[in-house]
Amino acid sequence: MNNKIRPIHIVLLIINICLVVGFGYSFLLRKNYEFIIYVGVIALFLVLVSMTFFRVAYSTITLLGLTIWSLMHMAGGGIFIKDVRLYDVILIPLSQTYPILRYDQVVHLFGFAAATLAMFDLLRPLLKENLQHFVALSIVVIMAGLGVGAFNEIVEALVAATLPQSGVGGYVNTALDLISDFLGAILAFVFIKCRYL
Repeated sequence: MNNKIRPIHIVLLIINICLVVGFGYSFLLRKNYEFIIYVGVIALFLVLVSMTFFRVAYSTITLLGLTIWSLMHMAGGGIFIKDVRLYDVILIPLSQTYPILRYDQVVHLFGFAAATLAMFDLLRPLLKENLQHFVALSIVVIMAGLGVGAFNEIVEALVAATLPQSGVGGYVNTALDLISDFLGAILAFVFIKCRYL
């Protein structure tokens, strides 16, 4: 099953291009090199999804989720509330010890739910005969989504090594990011189970 271009796909492509160009220009003006790198990564994934669009049956929900994730991510680095970067804002103070629940963790939860949906779309043709093996399928799909999360943490480590004054954070931030990625992947699989299995 291959995708056919529908109006929603054109709209999502235009939105993504506007986000990359608009936030990219804003980050260049501010000399925010950390997020210029992230804009480059998002642009790379936009190109990859575009190049594979006709070979992979990406669902509209996946493409919409990836677009919202892109917006949330770039807004996190580009919008400030009272001189605090949106990524650093505590939305609900759930812990006295750890910075939970930050906007950053919500972006990770949502974003890696979307990434897990994309991994399912990529894997689905290979899994057609094995969709009834729920436990094995859930492990493969959730771990694929977490693999994208691990790649993201590698990019963040490279950014931190290249730009020491970046806002990437340390070990606790990485651990909380990965926990959020895991919860997002599980939520995505619950959605996959309800919709496709």
